[in-house]
Amino acid sequence: MRKIIHIDMDAFYASVEQRDFPEYRGKPLVVGGAPTSRGVVATASYEARSYGIHSAMPCSRAVKLCPHALFVPPRFDAYKAVSAQIRTIFRRYTDLIEPLSLDEAYLDVTTDKLGIGSAIDIATYIKDAISNELGLTASAGVSINKFVAKIASDMDKPDGLTFIGPSRVERFMEQLPVEKFFGVGKVTAAKMRQLQLFTGADLKRMAEADLVRLFGKSGHFYYRIVRGIDDRVVQPNRELKSLAVEDTFSTDLDRLDSMEEELGKIATKLTTRLQARSLKGRTFTLKVRFADFRLMTRSHSLPYYTDAFEEVLGLACQSLRTVVAEDSMPIRLLGITASNFDRVKLASAQLSLF
Repeated sequence: MRKIIHIDMDAFYASVEQRDFPEYRGKPLVVGGAPTSRGVVATASYEARSYGIHSAMPCSRAVKLCPHALFVPPRFDAYKAVSAQIRTIFRRYTDLIEPLSLDEAYLDVTTDKLGIGSAIDIATYIKDAISNELGLTASAGVSINKFVAKIASDMDKPDGLTFIGPSRVERFMEQLPVEKFFGVGKVTAAKMRQLQLFTGADLKRMAEADLVRLFGKSGHFYYRIVRGIDDRVVQPNRELKSLAVEDTFSTDLDRLDSMEEELGKIATKLTTRLQARSLKGRTFTLKVRFADFRLMTRSHSLPYYTDAFEEVLGLACQSLRTVVAEDSMPIRLLGITASNFDRVKLASAQLSLF
């Protein structure tokens, strides 16, 4: 049986800023765009979160919730340097490390380098090292598979450690709200509630064929995961071929200005993630799902690589206007995907990520 740890840094960008700049400590801090920009919140300190500010929120909304919040632009070079230090700590215990982003990763410690044996002890040592050596806090989830470990790491933030042992996994999944399941966004959660599916136990009562009929390929995943089955392995050398951000809207959009406003938020999140990974793409694809669930995509390939917000948003808006001119149906989902990365930068990012 595998021993998986999911480490998730607490308010990572904001915590690094508060560590490095004492004047930010104890104050509501927002890392992201300027309060008057079309940008979104990358990370908010816990002081800012107490006002309802959260990641991916438009900065214009954040400043309304907390007018005295401090807004600072992200310093990706600083965050990547800290991430490299965190990875060095991880490698004391295992080489099976799968980064998900700059601030979180899976570790397989089924066989650890130091022969400690206990995944709980290893998670504790890692958290202590991050605190003592780097002046930051991390939360950890420990379990027998990736899905449960990731959910567990979010249960006792900040500075938490949650263990879900083998005998507890299936009961844990039964009690889990459907909103916590992988791939369940606002729209899918609303559909589940309409079907009287509120928890893992409700999903567990469904036949696999019915779940697939209702939710497509994700139905297979729901059927297995509510039974504690997740065979995905930790992949230390996973190649990143594309990076996407999309959003499904609670109300269908029928005005171009509203659509372009949402694309601004999506482009901000996408370019922030590209910059955090030192990646630039040449191909950018707009994804549009209409109110009747038809899907349309439009791609543009540039003669150069970019991670610039203005360029990415410009390409997406150009594609969107073409789509809207062809079809006046309201839109329920928009997304932008970056691909065709600079291979040199991709190799560098994969070596240094985390």
